[in-house]
Formats: sequence, structure tokens, C-alpha cells
Amino acid sequence: MCGICGFCSFDMDYMSERSYWHNVLVRMREAIAHRGRDDTGEYLGEHIGLSQTRLTIRDLVGGNQPMTRIIDGREYTIVYNGEIYHMEPLKSELKAKGYKFETTTDTEVILYAYIEYGIEAVNMLNGIFAYAIWDEAKKKLFLFRDRCGIKPLFYSIKRHTIVFASEIKALFEHPKLSPEIDSNSLREIFAIGPARTEGNGVFKGIYEVKYGHYGVYDINGFRQYPYWQLSSEEYRKSYDEAVDDVRYLVSSAVEYQMVSDVPVCSFLSGGLDSCAVTALAANYLKKEGKVFNTFSFDFKDNNKYFVSNSFQPEQDRPYVDIMLRSFEVDHTYLECDKEELADYLYYSVDAKDLPGMADVDASMLYFCRLVKERNKVALTGECADEIFGGYPWFHREDFINADTFPWSVNYDVRNSILTDDAVSQLDIKGYIDKQYRASIAQVPVLEGETGIKKRQREISFLNLKWFMTTLLDRMDRASMYNGLEARVPYADHRIIEYMWNVPWEYKCPNGVTKGLLRDSVSHLLPHEIAYRKKSPYPKTYDPAYEEILKQRVRDIINNTNSPIYPIINKAEIKRLTEEDSDYGKPWFGQLMAKPQLFAYIIQVNYWLDKFSLTL
Repeated sequence: MCGICGFCSFDMDYMSERSYWHNVLVRMREAIAHRGRDDTGEYLGEHIGLSQTRLTIRDLVGGNQPMTRIIDGREYTIVYNGEIYHMEPLKSELKAKGYKFETTTDTEVILYAYIEYGIEAVNMLNGIFAYAIWDEAKKKLFLFRDRCGIKPLFYSIKRHTIVFASEIKALFEHPKLSPEIDSNSLREIFAIGPARTEGNGVFKGIYEVKYGHYGVYDINGFRQYPYWQLSSEEYRKSYDEAVDDVRYLVSSAVEYQMVSDVPVCSFLSGGLDSCAVTALAANYLKKEGKVFNTFSFDFKDNNKYFVSNSFQPEQDRPYVDIMLRSFEVDHTYLECDKEELADYLYYSVDAKDLPGMADVDASMLYFCRLVKERNKVALTGECADEIFGGYPWFHREDFINADTFPWSVNYDVRNSILTDDAVSQLDIKGYIDKQYRASIAQVPVLEGETGIKKRQREISFLNLKWFMTTLLDRMDRASMYNGLEARVPYADHRIIEYMWNVPWEYKCPNGVTKGLLRDSVSHLLPHEIAYRKKSPYPKTYDPAYEEILKQRVRDIINNTNSPIYPIINKAEIKRLTEEDSDYGKPWFGQLMAKPQLFAYIIQVNYWLDKFSLTL
């Protein structure tokens, strides 16, 4: 796992000022050095510059990047961030065609696959990835991103130069780029945030290669093409066959993702998703005589302050304890206190270069730092809810019938914190509607599908396209900011493709949320866990934490020099800080209620200040 960056221009001869442009590459790479400090490298040519900072997971000695190979007199160079899990069949195929491997790294497999098969090689990969290949003979730069957007790849084009990087911060180390925002940036922050419109980097002129796409930059400019899309087909199997298929796919995905030259651990929340992953991984290592490391997350004194609600009905700790009685693992309980959580709101903006999911981002960043002290690779239970239908908006009639994003039904609170002028100019509702309609128009509806079935498919599509990518974005930045590789077995494209066409009555048989997944993994888990009611990622209910947020928000609205001051409704925000909080009415997802609204305001203000952004 790595951080990659580079630039390309056919108007430039970078070799004429080699030292200067090499230093630019180094500055870009150093901006994302946290993604991996085990090795670095640069490649500079007449029209191209490439750099990488590496976290060694596979082939700890070899596999240095940028990696260049010359075949039949033609030169090809790659920088790559990610992991390819099932590369041996492809590697054997390439060996049979005469390719000689100098390393055991997957980087070399990807490069040779491109040389042999061209852009079609990306369809042969199972993994998480973002990579750039410079084809010297063709004078083309190719940018590839994985099917689900698990690994990031941002870019900007300015004055006939493309600049790209794993994270936005590295782009601003290039002399042609600097942080700027416009009205659409603010619409993303206040209408869509903490999600992002696909391909939108929020900053003016900053974009992201869309997931399941590749881009080509040459003398004619930049074009982007899809290589992977969902396809709707009639499902013809029985429920028992579906259970068997999902059982195989999930176990196969976990087994694939255990491949590593360093020890792998898991995030064990006590919920169905992470417990199933942990059970499969622990059993896999047990066959090798090894003990699996696991980590659970909570907040100090949460047992004292926890408040049950419809979104988070119970605590996780008792279920973690059940798992520990059932599996021989080396477990560590991790806790975060209120002061650390509040301070990490700022660090999470540093990690993400954007405001995020408030204390959901901040706590994950904090916990990943602690996990990295013992492990470099972690398996997570992310994405199961989006794929198998675990969220309330898959089931509750008010969400299903909402003619907007189901996790953000109430946009009134977004308008309420802005001045009347800002509301008028930004048109929050109009922007939300525009992005929502654009997404609905892309849904690959099955011919003849109408009514509730069509709507369920639409909600599934929105979850995959918007909500899942938001969580994946959070996971990548939180983990990689600490040099920790987080893997997501449920986001294996084989599972997504399969589940896309499974009928809803199979996904939730007899109204049991995620019943298909439960029945597929129930043989692995204690009954209490296999059929436990959905409970999301934990958050703190400590009133002292909320008081810290309120005071910091008051400091912002009372300071006319606060960057956010010109556009926020000071009177309304003051009123909100004087009211009691309602954790049961989130304004985004399941976890972002009023305390998280305060935290989001703090993050936006810090973001504007950090990048010296003017409104």
C-alpha cells in the first residue's frame, strides 16, 4: 500500500530543469509520506514525472517503485497504490507467455498485464487499487481506479499539465496549483457533505478519477472511460442456492485478503459483519498454527452515558465478549476520551483535506493510530450494510418514499445554519435535487421492473454510489494517515455484482434485515451475534464531549475573524447550542445528529482556515 503522485505535460521538457522538477516530485511525495514510509522513489522523463512512497506489505525487499520494464525496446513505468489479492493465476499466465519476473510483488504483475493486454488488463484484477502507467512509446499516461473507489486518485489539469496524487494535499505542492474554492465547493460542503459528488474534489479545479473508470492523458488532452458497471439481470436461483453462493463469496473474499507478508488483524465491533470476517480470518490462521489479532473500539465511560435509540439500540462490548469466548484471538480493547476525540476533529481534516463525518472520522483516525502500533494490515466489516441492505432506509417506509437521498432526508437543518444570502446563492435544495436526479437516471433498472422493486434497486444504487464511497473515503484516509492498510472483504466486486441482482425478499427473508448474509455465516458464529439487531459504528454520548463542541462553536460564532463567519447564521447556531440534543434525529446517516452538526461546523471552519480559503 502506498501513496502515488506525478505530473505530465507535452508542452514541457522536464529534463531541461531536472533538479527543479525532481524536487517538485519529492515535495509532492513528502506531503503524503504518512501513507507509507518504508521506501520512496522518483522517475523523471521529458514529459512525465512519477513518484511513490511505499508501505511494504508484499515483497518487503523488492518491489520498489516507480517500476520500469523494457519489453521489445519499449519502456513502461508504473506507480501503484493498493493490493491485488488473487494474482497467481494471472502471474502464471504471463509467465507462460514468456515474461520474466524479478520480484514477487503485485506491482510487476499489473505492469506486465498492461504490456500484454493493454487497458483490458484492469478487468483481470481483484483488489483495491489506484495506479498510473506511463507508456513511453505511445506517449500516453493511464490512470486506473478500482471498481468501488476503495483507493483514491485525485487530479487537476491546468495550462496543459495534468497533476495527480493519492491525496489532494500533494496536488498543491505542484507550482501550477493552489487551493481555491467557488460556489460549487460550498454546495458540496453544505448540501452534499460529508459525502461528495462522484469525481468531485470540492476544491476548484480538483477532480477524482471515478471508481470503475480509467483515464487517458495524451497530446489530445484527458478522457475518462468506464471499465466496470453494474448490470441488471433476472435472478433465477433458489434461496438455498443464494445462501450457498454468498457463503462461498464471503469466505473467498476473506481468504483472498489474508494474503500478506506481514501479520493481518481485524476490527472486531461485535456486530454481524466484523464478527463474520473475524471468524473466517481466525479460522484461516488457526490452520497455520497462528493466533489472529483483533481490536474493538469504544469511548471512555460510554457504559455510563449510553442512550439507546432507534438507530443505535445497544452497546457493542457484550457482543465482543461473546466472540472472545468463542474464538481464540489476541484481542485489544481500545478507548478514546472526550478531549482526544475533540482534538482529532482537526487531525481528521488534515488527513482528509476536507471536512468529514465529524467524530466518526476523528475516532477512526485515533483508533487506527493505536492499531498501527501492532499491525500494518487490518480487515474491516465495512460495506456489508450497503450491499446486503442493513440500513433503516432500506426498510422504513418514510425513507423509501423520500424523493431524495434517504440518509439525508431533512435538508432544513443545512439551510438553518446559513445566512439568508448564503441560502439564496447556494440553493441547497436545488443542488441536492440536481445530484439526486442525476444519480437516479443512471440506475440500471431491470426491464419491466416497477413500483417497490424498482425503488429498492434505486436505493441500493444510491447506497453503492454515494454512502458506501463516503465510508470508504473515511476508511482510507483514517487508516493510511497512520500507515495502516485497511481491507474491505465485503467490497469484493464479485459480491457486489452477485448481490445487485438478488431479489429483496432473499436479502431480507421474512423481514429479517440482512437475513441472507446472516444465514450464510450463521454456522461460523454464536447465535446471539449471527442474529443480533443492527447497531452502527459507536459514538460517545458523554455530555461533557458535547459541551466541548458547543464551546468551540460559540468561540467561532463570536469571532468575526472566523473564516466561516460571513455565511453562518450566528443566531440560529447559538440557539442550537442552548437546546438539549436529540441523538435520535440524525441529519446525515445514522450517526450525525446535533453534536456532530457542531463538530462539522468546527471542521469546516478549520478547513477554510487551514487552506486560507476565502468566501
